[in-house]
Amino acid sequence: MNAKELAKMIDHTLLSPYAHEDDLRAHCEVAKKYGFKTVAINNAVIPLCKELLKDSDVLCDAAVSFPLGQCTVETKVFETVDAIEKGAGEVDYVANLVKIKSGDWAYVEDEMARIVAECKKRGIVSKVIFENCYLTDDEKRHMCEIALRVKPTYIKTSTGFGTGGATVEDVRLMKACVGDEILIKAAGGIRTYEQAMAMIEAGANRIGTSKGDVIVEQFIAENK
Repeated sequence: MNAKELAKMIDHTLLSPYAHEDDLRAHCEVAKKYGFKTVAINNAVIPLCKELLKDSDVLCDAAVSFPLGQCTVETKVFETVDAIEKGAGEVDYVANLVKIKSGDWAYVEDEMARIVAECKKRGIVSKVIFENCYLTDDEKRHMCEIALRVKPTYIKTSTGFGTGGATVEDVRLMKACVGDEILIKAAGGIRTYEQAMAMIEAGANRIGTSKGDVIVEQFIAENK
């Protein structure tokens, strides 16, 4: 792996609810400089970031029903389509944790199927956020089984706004469940090259982090 390949595994994240537009401009400039895969952002700022990134191949990654996942399916579907129409090239949505914890797997599968279908219809990458810090291992496995039927592009560990973020153990569990059929995104608390590489070695294909520049610079320093 070289620095450019590592950068293309990174969703460079700015999801602060109080980010200034100048922060977003700086964030997009950093993303262009390093050539990250996406900037992961809240949906209201997609048009701004889309314009800022127009002379690059960096995509806007929409955070749908973020960070709690407690919107209706219809609202999530509308938000997904609206984000895509506004310029999102990828979509990360938060699964309904109340339904997961209540064992309403039919609801969870229907929600996933409807959102993933809208993304597939438009050729857009879809990512399902499990928010593993609140789930038992059995619940994580059940989510993986549903994903194997629905086939989102990625399953994702965390929002980064919960009580815990990505862990190597969770990435290994998810990889063991889905193999090579679905990609895995690790996000939440990943701030160093060492942490990022541990996730990649465990099976992650994408890293969500607000420290993408730090991670790539550490990679370069270690591989001189």
